[in-house]
Amino acid sequence: MPNDSSILKFKVNEIFKSVQGESSYAGLACAFVRLSGCNLRCAYCDTVYAYKYGRYLTAGEIISKVDALDPHIIELTGGEPLMQKGAPQLVDLLVEYLNNKKKGRRADAIEPRLLIETSGSISIKGLNDQAVIIMDVKTPSSGSSGMMIFDNFNHLKSVDEIKFVIGDRADYEYCKNIIFEYSLAEKCGVLFSAVYGKIRPEKIIKWMLQDGVKARFQLQMHKYIWPADKKGV
Repeated sequence: MPNDSSILKFKVNEIFKSVQGESSYAGLACAFVRLSGCNLRCAYCDTVYAYKYGRYLTAGEIISKVDALDPHIIELTGGEPLMQKGAPQLVDLLVEYLNNKKKGRRADAIEPRLLIETSGSISIKGLNDQAVIIMDVKTPSSGSSGMMIFDNFNHLKSVDEIKFVIGDRADYEYCKNIIFEYSLAEKCGVLFSAVYGKIRPEKIIKWMLQDGVKARFQLQMHKYIWPADKKGV
């Protein structure tokens, strides 16, 4: 392990293992590293508890806790995980950990992956290209759409995914325009979600089918398995 692992410290809200609730990885076992702090205040945020609460751990301590969960998929999330100083180095260390795990992987086991869930308000330029970026594009009803860095679209890989969380028809039309303007469906995966409890998913699906939008509709699966406000799942 590089020396940085004993020097770099991060404010961590929680580390736990569950099934991935969103993205094309939904349903797969995943270790979540939730860092504290966020530069946005989205109207529909479901992790307000991660804005400030947490404790400082070194990168080495984080990886030790993750290793105890024996994951093949790790998600670095928040809050906004890329906001913390040293986040790119933590990404590198987690990628290195998973690369070492690949060496002993059974042929039928899940391919080790690092997922980074980010809000789209912090640059992803220069991040380790072995990590999979799952990036929000905040819609108008979130109150944070003006904080997006659209240059991030220039740094997406084909394995990455863009996520739109939709609360009303205006959000949906906004998403369509962004997808078209930036040719997002040709760059990476595109995901549509409903703001939980605000809009019926079937409405969004109806609009998608009418317009032939190149996107995958998804539910926040964990909110249908456990209570919607339950932590650590």
